[in-house]
Amino acid sequence: MTVTRAGTDQPAGTDGPAGQSVGLTLTPRRVKPPRHLADLSRDERRAAAVELGQPAFRADQLARHYFARLAAPGDTAGMTDLPTAARDVLADALLPRLLTAGKTLTCDDGATRKTAWRTVDGATIESVLMRYPDRSTVCVSSQAGCGMGCPFCATGQGGLTRNLTVAEIVEQVVDAARVLRRGELPGADGQPGQAERETASAPGSGRPRDRLSNVVFMGMGEPLANYRALVTALRRISDPAPDGLGISARALTVSTVGLVPAIGRLAREGLPVRLAVSLHAPDDELRDTLVPINTRWKVAEVLDAAWEYASLTGRRVSIEYALIGGVNDQPERADLLARRLAGRPAHVNLIPLNPTRGSSWHASAGSAEREFVARLRARGITTTVRDTRGREIAAACGQLAADDTDDTAGPRRADRAGEVTLGVTDNLEGVPGLGDADVGRGLR
Repeated sequence: MTVTRAGTDQPAGTDGPAGQSVGLTLTPRRVKPPRHLADLSRDERRAAAVELGQPAFRADQLARHYFARLAAPGDTAGMTDLPTAARDVLADALLPRLLTAGKTLTCDDGATRKTAWRTVDGATIESVLMRYPDRSTVCVSSQAGCGMGCPFCATGQGGLTRNLTVAEIVEQVVDAARVLRRGELPGADGQPGQAERETASAPGSGRPRDRLSNVVFMGMGEPLANYRALVTALRRISDPAPDGLGISARALTVSTVGLVPAIGRLAREGLPVRLAVSLHAPDDELRDTLVPINTRWKVAEVLDAAWEYASLTGRRVSIEYALIGGVNDQPERADLLARRLAGRPAHVNLIPLNPTRGSSWHASAGSAEREFVARLRARGITTTVRDTRGREIAAACGQLAADDTDDTAGPRRADRAGEVTLGVTDNLEGVPGLGDADVGRGLR
């Protein structure tokens, strides 16, 4: 723990001006998340098993229990292929509890579930599991909070606490798979999941609704600002057991406000995930306000990076556009958006603005929404309007704020030791392609 004078960088104990009292601030060290199997490559897992006095192949057995059997922390009874004496040793060291569920809320007849999670250092994040007639999707967080500062987004208004680790990201996905396997989430028609529970056997088996089929990185945080952890998590989710969950990379979606260098690097990772660009305005003047990172990378640059991504991966890009009444829903902006996207491999996903605490903005009127859609479609732009799943429990797009954890669990935010208010471009540490001058003082 470091002790300094309030408002200065001087160590405590240094004499202050004569006659003035010296205030102290305490900056506690943040607890580092423990090492977890999902953080490690196969070789690293095997080396860790050897360090624990076990044969290297025990790490593969443990990994299969986690990624295929979806073993939870402390769940060693089913690890019958491991010697009894080795189970707890390996599980305690490589399958620690990373996330503790706080409050869980449901809506849509139980088919949508939002979980507020607390990390070991007290940070709070949220994930949302949604069940549809033909698929089940989990929306996961990549950061605790977000540093992008978009004024219509509850997460962005809360600021950035820290990046999540690979395992903290993956555990949100694994927990969603556990929920579906146990039959705890009713179908989209409100029917219990008993039939699915009876036939479930693995994340990649059974009927479409009894397993997790899609993962979208549209929860808290800017995924590409946590690039290294994001890409490793994508591999853990898509690699087959014992190295991952075996969910197709084509069923994974990464959303971004437009970190151009990171989009370019992601396109070259060999991961055919879908890219979703949170555009929200077709012109720089408005987007500078709605998406502040636009002051660093303009609309044309972001879209050029998106088209390169589509060319290299063969995947159509999703253009996310939150319709805000009287702000970005004018007919002329629909026309400009259509001109920018004409002839490009893009799909527009219009999102009626979801209400957030303290915001005076509201969704577009139905007539404005219909005209916006019609103008895009008239120019050949594939356009859909997103379902407002989870709005009643603040689980819809732009509503995640991690402020509804269990009140008995202690403080609602991690100790943000020494944290300062940073500009948007100061929250880009770890983004590939940026030099120190671009990064500034990014939070880890």
